[in-house]
Amino acid sequence: MYDCLVNFPSLRRIGLALILFAVSSTLLHAQRYVEREIVIPWVEADPGLDALLVYVDLPGKHPLALITHGSARKTEDHALVSPWQFLPQALWFARRGWVALVVVRRGYGRSGGDSDTNHAGRCPQTDYEGAAHFSAIDLRFAIDYARTLPMVDASHIVATGVSTGGIATVALTVNPPPGLVAAINFAGGRGSKADHEVCNADDLIGAYRQFGKKSRIPMLWIYSENDKFFWPDLAKKFDAAFRAGGGQDQFILAPPIGDDGHALFRHVDAWSGMVDDFLKAQNLTPVAQLLPEVKPPDVAVPAGLSETGQHAFQNYLILGPHKAFAMSEHGYGFSSGRITLDEARENAVKECEQAGHHEKCSIVNFDNHPVLR
Repeated sequence: MYDCLVNFPSLRRIGLALILFAVSSTLLHAQRYVEREIVIPWVEADPGLDALLVYVDLPGKHPLALITHGSARKTEDHALVSPWQFLPQALWFARRGWVALVVVRRGYGRSGGDSDTNHAGRCPQTDYEGAAHFSAIDLRFAIDYARTLPMVDASHIVATGVSTGGIATVALTVNPPPGLVAAINFAGGRGSKADHEVCNADDLIGAYRQFGKKSRIPMLWIYSENDKFFWPDLAKKFDAAFRAGGGQDQFILAPPIGDDGHALFRHVDAWSGMVDDFLKAQNLTPVAQLLPEVKPPDVAVPAGLSETGQHAFQNYLILGPHKAFAMSEHGYGFSSGRITLDEARENAVKECEQAGHHEKCSIVNFDNHPVLR
């Protein structure tokens, strides 16, 4: 278990007006961000579901934000999923007064059990609806576990999922657990075989049509203009099918980002305002103003980094394990939230070599520990 407690500076003149969920009117001094990897015990996922809890250690109970991942096209990459990959997104919710719970579904990463991929069928025979409902069982189980936590107010729950996790989140709203008040679908879908190619797209559209017949939870759907998994024309068909059955969603086609907008969820700044506006419209604002950002630990910046590299290193320091930072004479690269440290090192060197025009790179830091060069 990796348990990280991150201090942030004392807050001034904070009272009941700042925290709307059961916080005393006394000043808050040196509160902590808690980042803790846990296992949610479950016989169906022996020994359980790998998960990450992130929250600010404040008095009282606080609403729950559930977050779940997508699926790589290559099945062998499913073993590489770590909840730490979503630490920045979890911290986004924590700064807004939520208890964030990132859950790795069955058959991915360190979570045991049967993968939802085995329930989606093999192209051309597909069961996207059944696979999404299978995934939603995991989300419901994680929510039931969270109800037992002393810091969680289970009467206010928001579920967020990306890609296969996005369609699983939509399926969750069909038979919502008690307390689910809103849901967010980032680039939800299944069956992407290659860029702009989905196996039996009509079946996928049909799954959304079926979900819309029963889903009545307010939802935000965000797809990017340059998403290569579920491109705008297809995403709009998902939305139209869902609404045709009576589903309630606010659909946003976000500006293009990077080489493939399917990675939009990784770019927190790109969607922060959209999600803030949605939550405010649902009266889901646990704090009146943002809590302070997490401050990086006091670790020396490697010599020779450019100004941009120094900024990247400071960001790297607050990311989750396992992670590594690599440098060459003219470049740098890093990798974080990996299952193993070896994987983090390997990916960091690859990123560095690409950035430095294939110059030789070496690891200068791993898991916030400097490496002498």
